[in-house]
Amino acid sequence: MTGPTMASRPGTKDAPGARTPVRRLVALSWAHLLNDGAANYLPGVLPAVLVAVDEPVQMAGVLIAALTIGQALQPLTGWVADRVGGRRMVAAGLLLSSLGGGLLGVTRNLALLVVLLLMIGLGSALFHPQALAGVRSILQDRRGLMTSVFLVGGELGRGIWPTAASLVATHLGLTYLWIVAVPGLATVALVVRWAPDLAPRRRTGAALRWREHRRPLTLLLGYRSIRALTTAALVAFIPILWHVRGAGLVTGASVITTIVVAGVAGNLLGGHLADRLGRRPVLVVSSLATAALIFPVVYLHGPVVWVAAAVLGPVLFLTASPSVLIGQDIFPENRSMGSGIALGLANGVGALLVLVIGFLVTDADVMPVFWVVATLSVLSAGVALAFPRSLMH
Repeated sequence: MTGPTMASRPGTKDAPGARTPVRRLVALSWAHLLNDGAANYLPGVLPAVLVAVDEPVQMAGVLIAALTIGQALQPLTGWVADRVGGRRMVAAGLLLSSLGGGLLGVTRNLALLVVLLLMIGLGSALFHPQALAGVRSILQDRRGLMTSVFLVGGELGRGIWPTAASLVATHLGLTYLWIVAVPGLATVALVVRWAPDLAPRRRTGAALRWREHRRPLTLLLGYRSIRALTTAALVAFIPILWHVRGAGLVTGASVITTIVVAGVAGNLLGGHLADRLGRRPVLVVSSLATAALIFPVVYLHGPVVWVAAAVLGPVLFLTASPSVLIGQDIFPENRSMGSGIALGLANGVGALLVLVIGFLVTDADVMPVFWVVATLSVLSAGVALAFPRSLMH
């Protein structure tokens, strides 16, 4: 499948040796897989990391918050991305995420561990807005589906890397976690060559209309923050739950992998359904179904847990592509910032909420966290109903 080169797309600068749009999309999706893999494998080895730094399970929420709070910078990095253009921020983000992920296993100091987690979060904040704007510039048709293809790369990384990291830690030791960083570091050069070279918008970008955007922005931030909290809490505390039950690292990590990899189907389906049926039904159904499906995953035992996780995953990730597009439509004058709010700022707020609910965990009981998350997921369906009709097409 081929299409017009980037030179024919407004808002981009072509470069010698430019690839077809589909190849550029594949390259960005691959980079997204590696970036989000290195930036999100921590839950798969979290019990072992807590032991290594001699901290109780209550610190799990703190570490997950440190990992994701840097993503709150995405609106700022999105604003910068639109003005500097190019693709340097995509490459720099992948580099920082990979380096930070590679160094996590060698530290036994809590303060240094937090610094590395913040570094990874900064890498993600640099990577995502410019990469998402690049994806939108590649293919103008079927944006919901094409955005989903890019997001699938990130979900595969978030799904595969926790189990991969747990296998490395179990068989080789935490110090060998640098292995998971090698593919990302090797791909930085590919990003520099193939990522869309976006034109800067220093002079042509319209001023942000904050007063006009205030209400839809508040609704989007509220909805996405709850969704971010739900995802972060599940991937953080399911391994802790299995650790409390006496299971090994790989068991808890494999449940996460099942949820997130199965979520790829939901990511693709969510973009397609949003294109066909509108965004509101996707947002509401995802919220309500997620709340209901959390309980089989955390209360059941045996192989049926992985079956329940495989059902939860697609439902959980239905809203990823519609949410990004809503953010971009709220801020048509700065789509990178819109993407940054839909993903980054909301993830940062969700990270703070994970930190708070993490203190509900004890060495013997993790379940209160899941009850809180399920309740908030139901409430988020009400937020989805309040979005303006103009954003729900």
